[in-house]
Amino acid sequence: MIDYDDEARNYDASRGGEPRAMAAADAVEPLLPQGPCSILDIACGTGIVTRRLLSSERMVVGVDRSPGMLSLAGKRVPGGVVHGDAMRLPIASDGVDAVVIVWLLHLLPDPALVLAEAARVLRPGGVLITTVDKDDAYFVEDSDIAQVTAELRHQYAPWVPDGSARVLGWAAERGLGLGGRTVFPGTGQGRSPRRWREVIAAGHIPWCSRATEGQVTDVCRRLAELPDQDTARPDPPYQLIALKA
Repeated sequence: MIDYDDEARNYDASRGGEPRAMAAADAVEPLLPQGPCSILDIACGTGIVTRRLLSSERMVVGVDRSPGMLSLAGKRVPGGVVHGDAMRLPIASDGVDAVVIVWLLHLLPDPALVLAEAARVLRPGGVLITTVDKDDAYFVEDSDIAQVTAELRHQYAPWVPDGSARVLGWAAERGLGLGGRTVFPGTGQGRSPRRWREVIAAGHIPWCSRATEGQVTDVCRRLAELPDQDTARPDPPYQLIALKA
């Protein structure tokens, strides 16, 4: 897991900054309850998305366990952030009308505890909004990189904590139904062939971790042969789903 205290200062700039935050908030907005409501943003990070959910009719609270992240979020959402763990939220049961979880489930070994906590604090009739299938987003649209990596990705497909089928199955077992679905661009997150080789070499790609050294070397060689080595391919389209209580 990333040390988010160390990452805090450069986190936004390294992950698309304001354009990506705007895209995420714009996608979340129509899935939220209309009119006066209370919203909990779990793993709010620097608050860059959280602050965009504020309005005169809403009470918005961000929770995060990283003091470094919260030091920035507190400036964006004064009085509206709290230190806490997503698996033990400092919020009363049935306490909020909406829960937002953006870019968290894919980082967890098992998202069930976080989802259960989100459901606990949600009022009857409320909505739980979360990203799903995050790491697959790079390959939703066909590209030369998708084609070069396809065999290895399929052969060594990792267990995906935020798989949409898994999350929807969990929700159905607890009486939460699909209330909406949308997509937003990961602005500035498209990777070039050279950048893909760098993240593979750094050990950040799950479908390379179980492959043989020869297979990884072959994929990197093929990536190096692609044209426009420093040209980023299309931004990944991230999926959001809304689960109605």
